[in-house]
Amino acid sequence: MSEVDDELRRERLTKFWTRWGLVIGGLIVVALAAFGGYLYWQHRQNQAAAADGEQLQAAYDAVGENDMATAGDKLKSVAGSDIDAYRALAQFTQADILLKKNDLKGAAARFAAIANDGGLAQPFRDLALIRQTMAEYDTLKPEAVIARLGGMAVPGNAYFGSAGEMVAVAYLRLNKRDQAGRLFGQIASDKDVPDTLRQRAVQMAGVLGVDAVGQSEDTKTQ
Repeated sequence: MSEVDDELRRERLTKFWTRWGLVIGGLIVVALAAFGGYLYWQHRQNQAAAADGEQLQAAYDAVGENDMATAGDKLKSVAGSDIDAYRALAQFTQADILLKKNDLKGAAARFAAIANDGGLAQPFRDLALIRQTMAEYDTLKPEAVIARLGGMAVPGNAYFGSAGEMVAVAYLRLNKRDQAGRLFGQIASDKDVPDTLRQRAVQMAGVLGVDAVGQSEDTKTQ
C-alpha cells in the first residue's frame, strides 16, 4: 500500500508539472526580471539625485560669487528634476534671483509654478504661495489676498505669522478694522511667530484698539 501511495503521488506531481511547470517557471522569470528592473531603477534614481545635488551646490556657489549667469544655467536643469526636493529648491532659488533683479512678475510666476506643482509636499507649496503673494501684493485686491491666504492665517498653521499679517493688512484695506485688529492680536500672542513680526503685530493691534502688549508679554514668560 505504501508503494502504491508513493506511485500515486509521483504520478500527480508529474501531471502537475507537465501542466503548470512552464507557467510557474515563467512567473518566476517575470518576478526576477521585475525585481532586477526595480534595483536598476533605484540605482539610476540615486545617480540622478547625486547629479542634481552637485548641480544645485554648484549653483549656490555661483550665487555666492555673484555669478548669476552660471547659477542660472545650473538651476535650469535641476528645476526640471524628478527629485521633488531638488526641483523645489532650484525653483525657489530661481525666483529669489528674479527678486534680486526686482523682477516681481517673473518671481511671482516661479513661485506660482511651485505652488501649483501637485508632486511637491504641501509645505513647499504653501511657502511658495506666500512668497507669490508677497511678490504680487501691491497689485492684488484685498479680497484676493484673503481668499488665497485665509486658510493659512489661523493659529497653529506653520505660516500663520506671514499669512496672518498679509490678511490682516488686507482687512484694513477693506476697512474691516475689527477683523484686522483681532488677527493682529492673535499674531502678537503666538509664541511661535518670529519676534520682529510679533512686535509689528503688537503695534498694529494697539493702533486698532486691541491690547496685545499684555498678551505678548504673557506669551514670552510661558
